[in-house]
Amino acid sequence: MSDKIVVGLDIGTTKVCAVVATSDELDRVQILGVGVAESEGLNRGVVVNIDKTVAAVRAAIEEAERMAGVTVRNVIVGIAGDHVQSFQSRGVITISSRDGEISENDVQRLLEDTTHVAMPADREILHVIPQEFIVDGQDGVADPIGMSGVRLEANVHIITGLVSAAKNIYRCVEKSGYEVADIVLEPLGSSFAVLHKDEKEVGVALIDIGGGTTDIAVFEDNTIRHTAVVAVAGNKVTDDIRKGLGVMRDQAEALKCEFGTAMVEMAPEEEIAIPGVGGRKEKRVGRSTLAQIIQPRLEEILEIAAIEIKRSGFSRHLSAGAVLTGGGSLVKGTAELAAEILGMDARIGRPMGLTAGLVQEVSDPKYATAVGLVLYGLRPEMIGNTPFRTNHLDATDPSGGGDNVVRKIKDSMMKWFHEL
Repeated sequence: MSDKIVVGLDIGTTKVCAVVATSDELDRVQILGVGVAESEGLNRGVVVNIDKTVAAVRAAIEEAERMAGVTVRNVIVGIAGDHVQSFQSRGVITISSRDGEISENDVQRLLEDTTHVAMPADREILHVIPQEFIVDGQDGVADPIGMSGVRLEANVHIITGLVSAAKNIYRCVEKSGYEVADIVLEPLGSSFAVLHKDEKEVGVALIDIGGGTTDIAVFEDNTIRHTAVVAVAGNKVTDDIRKGLGVMRDQAEALKCEFGTAMVEMAPEEEIAIPGVGGRKEKRVGRSTLAQIIQPRLEEILEIAAIEIKRSGFSRHLSAGAVLTGGGSLVKGTAELAAEILGMDARIGRPMGLTAGLVQEVSDPKYATAVGLVLYGLRPEMIGNTPFRTNHLDATDPSGGGDNVVRKIKDSMMKWFHEL
């Protein structure tokens, strides 16, 4: 077993999930520990109560630590929320080396050039993902390192988020007593766990239905082409059941998970007994009545996903169809409803690529993001041929966002003055 132990932390609207994993010398992934805690400090994927989130993060990581028998110092954390936006950008540089060979430094310089875009002060870049490189007008280059050329261009996919949302996540993790090693967009994280390589090549849409947000990612030619986060998800389904049947929230959640069906015609002829509120006698409700409440909301979520897939411009290229994951996809019949609404094949995605340890415990769609984060931590090259490091994700000083960058510049300037 290698010494490299990675912790993925999915801070969700309904649950906080921590997964501890390692890989052996044959690059096989082993799950060592899993911890889950109820989350009450988030709304639609964004932190709204620091103390409650800190308590949930601490509880989830401590449970995973106990199970794995290790002490966790830093974590790879996911970020979501409808503040996340993405767009395409392009950059160009000239190759300065004497022999004209393109080095990794040139690629990093080019990717940095693509980030010089006009952006509001309250937003920061989370990821820069290369789509393709162009060497001296020759397009379609996947990895230009080692090639000869004079002019190097790149088309990239840039994902941005609110500075305050990212800082609040950092703050929650740090207050819990841990450090942030990296911050990753949640649909990207989920994609590492539930998508096959050949699906990414022929074209696939990932729809991760969580509690507070639905995350969408579109892949084609092994590259992410479009990302979006929508603030309509599983909690809305639970709210509809709560209001429609006049039950408590936890009862509504239990009804959805245990007896819910996504399509009315799939609901069996069966009645469910619901305990009465405040000492009243119990009610009996047919499963088809429950399905009549669930179906319209799931249809709305999938229709919004269909709009986002269309916006990507790749809806006709998705030969592998759609993959649904996240806790919200566990309602029976969701894949069939998705196939009907999206007009393409749909399947439920469960974490794959795990060989040992607690594989059974995490092979559930609701663990897709946390498992994806540890897979990314063990193999960072999954995000693109050349993962670009933005300043706030500095691996040498993972603890504190942009403030550290300013401090580093100040320290180096002081050093120059002392040398003078």
